[in-house]
Amino acid sequence: MVSFNLLLALCAPTLALATPLSKSCKAFPGNSGWPSSNEWSRLNKTIDGALIRPNPPGGVCHDGQPNYNKDQCPNVQQEWRTFEFHAQDPVSVMWDLWANYTCLPFEDFPCSGAGYPSYVAEVATSKHVKAAVDFGKTASVDTHLTAREQNVRLVVRSSGHDYLGRSVGSGALSIWTHHLNKIQYHKGQFKLSGSGKTIRGDAITAGAGTAMLDLYNVAAQNGRTVVGGGAKTVGLGGYVTGGGHSILAPHYGLAADNVLEMEVVTPNGDIITVNEDRHSDLFWAIRGGGGSTFGVLTSVTVMTHQSKKLTMVSFMAFTLPQAPFALDLVTWATSQIPYLSDSGLSGYLMATVDSPPPVPIPGLPERVAGLMGKTIILDTQDTAKINKIFQPLNETIQKRWPGQVTLLVLTQPYDSFADWYSENFDDGQAGGSVYLISRLLDKDTLTKDLDALADALKPILINDGWLGTYMVAGKGVNKAKPRGGGNAVHPAWRKAYIHAIHWLGWGYPPFDETAEGRTRKILNDRFQALRELTPGGGSYMNEGFPFEEDWQHTFWGDNYERLLKIKRKVDPKDVLWCTPCVGSEGWEEKSDGRLCRV
Repeated sequence: MVSFNLLLALCAPTLALATPLSKSCKAFPGNSGWPSSNEWSRLNKTIDGALIRPNPPGGVCHDGQPNYNKDQCPNVQQEWRTFEFHAQDPVSVMWDLWANYTCLPFEDFPCSGAGYPSYVAEVATSKHVKAAVDFGKTASVDTHLTAREQNVRLVVRSSGHDYLGRSVGSGALSIWTHHLNKIQYHKGQFKLSGSGKTIRGDAITAGAGTAMLDLYNVAAQNGRTVVGGGAKTVGLGGYVTGGGHSILAPHYGLAADNVLEMEVVTPNGDIITVNEDRHSDLFWAIRGGGGSTFGVLTSVTVMTHQSKKLTMVSFMAFTLPQAPFALDLVTWATSQIPYLSDSGLSGYLMATVDSPPPVPIPGLPERVAGLMGKTIILDTQDTAKINKIFQPLNETIQKRWPGQVTLLVLTQPYDSFADWYSENFDDGQAGGSVYLISRLLDKDTLTKDLDALADALKPILINDGWLGTYMVAGKGVNKAKPRGGGNAVHPAWRKAYIHAIHWLGWGYPPFDETAEGRTRKILNDRFQALRELTPGGGSYMNEGFPFEEDWQHTFWGDNYERLLKIKRKVDPKDVLWCTPCVGSEGWEEKSDGRLCRV
């Protein structure tokens, strides 16, 4: 970061060289529509001196960058692969491709801030958010422009944990909600704003920038838990607005199903509270309709649930990859997931025809084929009960593949969800480049026609060897009763048992557009059979493929038309824009980073 006075000095030469920008584009640095130094200074004062002119985080490794520091460079290179590093930086993103590789922390690559926002509003209050949205309203006596009239691109970012690149934008003003992290616990009941309606049960109101770990900790201190994400650094706002799957969702519904109330700054600059009785259309839309679209979320109130004892159940049903029946085994085992889910298990499984075991256990082959992973079962530590769940599976295995398939079940008791989470949170790898693709699979898809299921799994499994089969739906999601009678998550969630997910990308180098394009094509082709097997189905938008041909219905199904109508009503000038997001069709990002109307 640099001081605000210095950044104004740095801006001056740019303004002198400003060139005209088409009215069909958002304002962009160096063009005549870009706000003046006085206007930026006024915004800085309005948000209590919290306007940042960010340096590219990888700049510490590049001589000539303002934040160059030879001694710090090795630490940044090491931390670049962690979620925590990027979450604490005002502009950094978890995966390099979304900043267009403009400043990697390695001397062999170029470095500039071109792929990052030009300014960051480090907001700490809802009024700060409003000021950022309303930027420029009183910035100049000559123009009296509002943010909407200035046409500055806005992006909203909490932790940067975004697989689709929605929280970063070249030349934008970024609203950094990371410090909107106050948490209030409501004991026994919560009263809705406006109507005063009382909702029984403990609840938590948390800022949109609250990290999952902090939310879990407050709940645990009160003997409760909440539906939350797997990674500690995931921010509450982006998680909830995308729907929010969880290992607890099969028991309590998606995160969006557990929301009671939200505070939002609208694209018009109004600070409002939305719930089932106030602004019900927005309440419906924001819960699953996506972030950075209908407003800037500042806080969320969610239901809590009694913390229960649980058992972690790790299991493997496996054979050797060279077995001629490997695909049949994987298909059959995958078809058993609805039964396992209905029996109380939830968690993260992997289907594979050729991968290393997920857990190194002495005596296991170096590579295996089958279904395996970690699950939990709530409210029991009875191993006999758990073994009984797996008994029918073992009987079928012994009958169909006697002596050729092994079913291994390991259990570990925990006194609470918080205890389990402290040892099993998602500690994944950031940095590099990765594309995800996913599909929601219901019980009929998984159980009625195993030949068709095998044909759909085969293109995925035989090429890269695995498919994530996440047990994060099932009864709790299917039967969820969100406040207000519904929300905007894809209707396919209400029948789904599996969130099937696959990813690729770590292998190709930065700036290799050919390899990047090939990666996208491979993912798209591999999932085509699964799409055809699930007509009218969908994908989890927070972990979806950004280049889905019909992304509108892939991410929102029949809800899209209603969402688009609400978007056009609350944000007719597209003050907020991201892609692939509701209403984003009218704009495109140019190669130089400018955002222009199509």
